[in-house]
Amino acid sequence: MLLAACGKPVPADSNGEVSATTIKANADMAASLALDDQQDFEDAKRGWIARPTGKITNTAGDVLVDFDAFRFVDGPAPATVNPSLWRHARLNAQIGLFKVTDGIYQLRGFDIANMTLIEGKTGFIVVDPLTAKESAAAAIAFAREHLGNKPVSAVIFTHSHADHFGGVLGVVSSEDALARKIPVIAPDGFMEEATSENILVGTAMARRSAYQFGKDLARSVKGNVDTGLGKGVVYGSIGILAPTQQITQASQELSIDGLRFVFYNVPGAEAPAELTFLLPEKKAYAGAEILAQTMHNLLPIRGAKVRDAQHWSAYLDQALEHSASAEVYFGQHNWPVWGHARIAEFISKQRDSYQYMHDQTVRLMNAGLTPYEIADQIKLPKTLANFFAARGYYGDLRHNVKAIYQFYLGAYDGNPAHLNPLAPQDSAKRIIELAGGADKALANAQAAYDKGDYRWVAELLNHLVFADSGNQAAKELLAKTYEQMGYAAESATWRNSYLTAVDELRNGPPKKGINRAFLIDMLAQTPTEKFLEAMAASLNGESAENKNLKINLVLSDSKESYVLWIENAVLHHKRAVAAKDANATLTLTKPLFLKMMTNTAGVKDTLLSEDLRVDGSRIDLVRFFSLIDKAPGTFAIVTK
Repeated sequence: MLLAACGKPVPADSNGEVSATTIKANADMAASLALDDQQDFEDAKRGWIARPTGKITNTAGDVLVDFDAFRFVDGPAPATVNPSLWRHARLNAQIGLFKVTDGIYQLRGFDIANMTLIEGKTGFIVVDPLTAKESAAAAIAFAREHLGNKPVSAVIFTHSHADHFGGVLGVVSSEDALARKIPVIAPDGFMEEATSENILVGTAMARRSAYQFGKDLARSVKGNVDTGLGKGVVYGSIGILAPTQQITQASQELSIDGLRFVFYNVPGAEAPAELTFLLPEKKAYAGAEILAQTMHNLLPIRGAKVRDAQHWSAYLDQALEHSASAEVYFGQHNWPVWGHARIAEFISKQRDSYQYMHDQTVRLMNAGLTPYEIADQIKLPKTLANFFAARGYYGDLRHNVKAIYQFYLGAYDGNPAHLNPLAPQDSAKRIIELAGGADKALANAQAAYDKGDYRWVAELLNHLVFADSGNQAAKELLAKTYEQMGYAAESATWRNSYLTAVDELRNGPPKKGINRAFLIDMLAQTPTEKFLEAMAASLNGESAENKNLKINLVLSDSKESYVLWIENAVLHHKRAVAAKDANATLTLTKPLFLKMMTNTAGVKDTLLSEDLRVDGSRIDLVRFFSLIDKAPGTFAIVTK
């Protein structure tokens, strides 16, 4: 069956792949919300100018964006998609070039984020030039077809997440920016946060992000339909430009290409470095990413530093004042809101959602409840739960509750049994033995599956799969369970995670990790010390025990010199002239060093390069680097 946009069932063939429990859950969801409310659809289509066609590819010919990939997201909700999520996915599927108000345009659907173009006296002021050079170049070329071939007169980065700055070299080259002295505006601390976010734990975060964003899922009613913030992340070439001016004050006014901007610093909530701004003469307020048409993450399921819900709510309270004169809000994801009263409602209900989940989590924490108990108890009041922009299409109330608990008390719930638990595989084997063996556990799981008790099936079969990763029957039933949980999930990130787990259970982990070569343009701006910190965190401590090696690292082009040494199985570094007692001195260029750090070139492969020279013991140099683990980023998540 299908669920119509209004929530009423219409006949369809589900091919036996959607259980009665999932169908009922989705029908109940459809009946509980006003899914036929057309205001958001009118807003998402308002100001439409043109829609792109075809594909965006990289230099190797790989498809990065297919503009037709999500055309299936239209009409009634299929049985395989939560109807509330389907509604949101349809709204995000309104892609193209849009006029927000006079002199302000947005490009949506070229990447997960929006690129905003503001007409100045001499050209386009580009706000948040997407994730990748390829998508940003395609977006601005498309805009110029319809708006005229205007130059870029300024760039504004609203915050330090890569989907808001990574494509900047696709709209303006670093040489052009320097030659024309193009203003590049960013919040205080932007460069440090932008270049360091994914260095230390980038491999693990990239692997987990494939779950969150459904990177390898088919774009279909049984796969990826949305990310919550937009249709999909573009995995292309990421670059950056250093800001020419940072917003350091709580409120700071600038004139940019003849337009008056009032910037507001909002660090430490959605991003460590972030700003919003008002265009007073245009009565337009840009909410960066502290506002979106969805509840946001306090802790992304891909992993990140936990965020402060109370701080976030306070910024939204300030946003009500900052937007007091605005007649249009536009964000860096999703679609705008027009009309002052509607903007005020949009902001205040998001403000109260974060504050409510914060306050009620803290209340139940103090009553002694644990994170999972709190997550099962808290429900938003109807005034918030029925407001679509406060629903969990990207973030999720249950996950955010656990994040708030972690923010204050940590992941440990206070129960001493959880101070030193067995490793998951060891625990799983003992639990399955206690359950009477694999066959009995599988039979119990099947009985629970038949009753639609999917959370229990997932918990039980997770133990069984961890205890015996070769048990194909258990893996297949767990895959079917995750399918049902994915089909019913309102959160796009939860759906993508469940369905990506299905793929791993049936086909195994990916054979290759994400190639970090696409980060080279951005990493060139990253301080060398950040790479050395990441190198230290990759030292194999057991293998390094009693290995007292010292290496001089000299970057010939950037005139940097470091001494690296292993002591007590810890890799230390300091900026200093070459040590005379070093085992070896490695002299190379910064670009070659970056290739080594991103695992696109190894020492053994480059010893004969003209960009590299070794003085001292080559054997000791190879011994030193052999102690540095190079994680491929293909680790299993649900099939240990």
